[in-house]
Amino acid sequence: MSSTDSTPLDGLAAAYRRLVNLFAARGPSPTATARVGLGSMILLAGVHKLVAPAAWTPYVVPWFAALLPMSPPTWMLLNGWLEILFALPVLANRRVTPFAAFIAGSLLATVGYLVVAILGTPSATVQGLFGLALVRDVGLAALAVAVTVEAAQDAAGANEG
Repeated sequence: MSSTDSTPLDGLAAAYRRLVNLFAARGPSPTATARVGLGSMILLAGVHKLVAPAAWTPYVVPWFAALLPMSPPTWMLLNGWLEILFALPVLANRRVTPFAAFIAGSLLATVGYLVVAILGTPSATVQGLFGLALVRDVGLAALAVAVTVEAAQDAAGANEG
């Protein structure tokens, strides 16, 4: 086969390279995608807590419920409003360091709570339900930290210039 011969795979590889180059040139910014993804997830979780707070109360284990100054459904309603309050600025603006930092801190605290709840509650249901949430929230916490760092770097650059 000479160097001028092409195969169907060569055409596929060329089409793939064109697609990758197009996406790289015109695709959304990774930072904006992370910020919008994080803000959307927090907003949707907040709205769902307002619409169906009882669906979230299984995440309040008995020992934690005893520490709350309110019922678990009321706690979830409060959390829903707070999540919406912090999600909207993250969705609206890339310079949202305090809001993103609150979300990051909240998610890191949630990860800690989930670990303690899993270790302290032998129920298979709690361990399964909380284990799934823990896997998700570790990723969300990392995403929130990344958005916070980017917002802080952006704000620091704006303050210098």
